[in-house]
Amino acid sequence: MISELGALASLFGIVAFGAIVPIVPTGAAVSGAAALAFHDHPLLIVLVIAAGAAGAYVGDLVMYAMCRAGGEKLARRLRWLRDEEHLVPLKERLQRSQIPVLLVSRLLPGGRVPVLLAAAFLGLSWRTFVVANLPACALWSAVYAGIGVAGGSIFPEPWEGVVAAIILVLVIGQLVNLVHKRRATANS
Repeated sequence: MISELGALASLFGIVAFGAIVPIVPTGAAVSGAAALAFHDHPLLIVLVIAAGAAGAYVGDLVMYAMCRAGGEKLARRLRWLRDEEHLVPLKERLQRSQIPVLLVSRLLPGGRVPVLLAAAFLGLSWRTFVVANLPACALWSAVYAGIGVAGGSIFPEPWEGVVAAIILVLVIGQLVNLVHKRRATANS
């Protein structure tokens, strides 16, 4: 049980860090942990979801605080802000429907950071962000854990399920990016 708690604490740390430093594949970490849990202790999948959601939530809070405090200057320095013209439609969507935009942004690969920036630059209240981000992080963690369970259930060996889950997450992310690029090219 001690090793499982250590693994869950590590998952929390990886996901929290990855929420702040967006190059860490946090979805793959949750999927891989869920695939392992499926083979070892299926009841741990609930704890994997909780650890992933808690890590994402804490990381998002830190990142939102950094965006609010540092503003556009910090966002440019950390290279979070690359293209301001994409923030304009996000700001408009956030003004119309804050909670649905925050929910969906957590599920789209590459969608969270621009929405967090737009929300911070708009001055979205902490209360709204804290309340809306909680179910978004829980839903995100559950979806990626589901991908891990699917990968884990297909293959007899735990390592095969982990590899399958990670590959599936990476392929889905690349497909979403491809669709975004095609839409951007078509709209140009």
